[in-house]
Amino acid sequence: MKDKFKSPEQSRVMLSLLMLPSNANFSGKIHGGYVLSLIDQIAFACASKHSGNYCVTASVDVVDFLAPIEVGEMLTLRASVNYVGTSSIVVGIRVDAENIQTGVTKHCNSSFLTMVAKDENGNTVPVPGLKISNETHVRRFARAIKRKEIKKNSADEIANANFSDDRYKKELNKYNVEINL
Repeated sequence: MKDKFKSPEQSRVMLSLLMLPSNANFSGKIHGGYVLSLIDQIAFACASKHSGNYCVTASVDVVDFLAPIEVGEMLTLRASVNYVGTSSIVVGIRVDAENIQTGVTKHCNSSFLTMVAKDENGNTVPVPGLKISNETHVRRFARAIKRKEIKKNSADEIANANFSDDRYKKELNKYNVEINL
């Protein structure tokens, strides 16, 4: 590991692409799966740039589709390292679409992916720490810690729940489900 600490700016990646008809779904909007593929690619590039190693996707923590993307719009993805662990890196991605004729821009997606740095043998490797130099960096790092805590607590709660309990069956009656046991 060459650098002991790196700033988010040292690893930031931006990608802009024109959205083509071949990227559209049956309703004429850009396919969500195509956008997810681009998000995964830019997260890989950002995390690999930070770590100096090959990185793999460990989890997609949040993907919020906020607005549809139209054919002919310029899609811009911005990726930044928000948090680092020992070998993991949380990359925040913002996706905006611009109507290149009007100049109107809209925020279409926000995502957080956890990437893990690997060596040539597939073993995890330590990553540089994160050099925090402003309030935005502090907020992003702290939010990543909070999302990690919530995710762990949620997983523990689900693992420890007894879903065969009669109260859960009664609770399901509030939902669009038919129970035939």
